[in-house]
Amino acid sequence: MTEQQHDAAGSGGLTRSGFVALIGATNAGKSTLVNRLVGAKVSIVSHKVQTTRAIVRGIAIHDNAQIVFMDTPGIFKPRRRLDRAMVTTAWGGAKDADQIMFLIDSERGLKGDAEAILEGLKDVHQPKILVLNKVDRVKPEDLLKLAAAANEVVKFERTFMISALNGSGCEDVLDYLSKALPEGPWYYPEDQISDLPMRQLAAEITREKLFLRLHQELPYSSHVETEKWEERKDGSVRIEQVIYVERDSQKKIALGKNGEAIKAISMASRKELSEILEQPVHLFLFVKVRENWGDDPERFREMGLEFPR
Repeated sequence: MTEQQHDAAGSGGLTRSGFVALIGATNAGKSTLVNRLVGAKVSIVSHKVQTTRAIVRGIAIHDNAQIVFMDTPGIFKPRRRLDRAMVTTAWGGAKDADQIMFLIDSERGLKGDAEAILEGLKDVHQPKILVLNKVDRVKPEDLLKLAAAANEVVKFERTFMISALNGSGCEDVLDYLSKALPEGPWYYPEDQISDLPMRQLAAEITREKLFLRLHQELPYSSHVETEKWEERKDGSVRIEQVIYVERDSQKKIALGKNGEAIKAISMASRKELSEILEQPVHLFLFVKVRENWGDDPERFREMGLEFPR
């Protein structure tokens, strides 16, 4: 926050605050955009679809507004119980927000899930903005056609063209939202960037490294929990996490030959956690088989999802 913003917020000047739900098809770039707008990593990013499972809130301060971005799971046609919970969570997040930001991958356009979401937005009454992502990869005339087609179906307040990866156009989105949100006090302390507890964020970071390392071999039947968190006298932290899989064959994949995979995942996760926590991290990962964890209500609660009946 700049000195000017801090003075305005601290002196009882006019402040705004509110919740903005990002919705879109899987891999539209929602997590990358949330991290870009917040200016720090609060949501895991992977080339593998459906990496965001529950709603992650990233908090940005812009001008005199506190903007709470809700990174929702990608909306897609659900097949499993976990899929249904994720889609329900995404639509629920949209209906609880002050503003809705519909993100479209400009390269893919209005195909499949994106088209279905656009139809679903007709029944959502909050103000909506359209954000076309990855615009650096698409011809300007095709972008204009895409924006026009989407605005024919749903009345968007504004349309933005951005690249979440390089930041192009993102400042315009922040400028607009900081003026569009309702007047009122901030919901969170000014230095807080996420409402995700640190133990859960640590588990999410390890899950990201798991996806990045094993995206070819390990299916979605994996889940990470932080079981122990011990602050040590020397200023370091000892973290123990369990990677749950559904079958012994998946456990072998997660461990890798001579434990190579789990070592690489642990090293990558420990490095990032040390940077975020700004303290040395001793990370211990264990892989356990828990058959049908995808049907266990307790696991859903751990992920911040409602268990669909």
